[in-house]
Amino acid sequence: MKKRMIEYEIDLANPPALTEAQRAELQALAAKPESQIDYSDIPPLPDSFWKNAVRNPFYRATKASTTVRIDSDVLAWLRSQGKGYQSRINAILRREMLASVSSAPSTTKSA
Repeated sequence: MKKRMIEYEIDLANPPALTEAQRAELQALAAKPESQIDYSDIPPLPDSFWKNAVRNPFYRATKASTTVRIDSDVLAWLRSQGKGYQSRINAILRREMLASVSSAPSTTKSA
């Protein structure tokens, strides 16, 4: 029997609203002092772990082919820097995307 994969798309700028049960759970957790929170299922990680940590080396972003209209002078500037102008375009767009996502107003309230 073939299993069907379920995919979800989430708009990071507009995440789905929390259910009442989720809100209650978060409020109860926020009300607890740090000493009463059970971390037994999360192993402690020493500082040495974080010094040697790397992003997932197996992650490969998927690529989509598209047509984009770019001003001639901008394209000439990108190409003048040598091979890899499409990768530079992607890097510039990614930098702007991450800046936009990180500067988006948070929808969560602190307790």
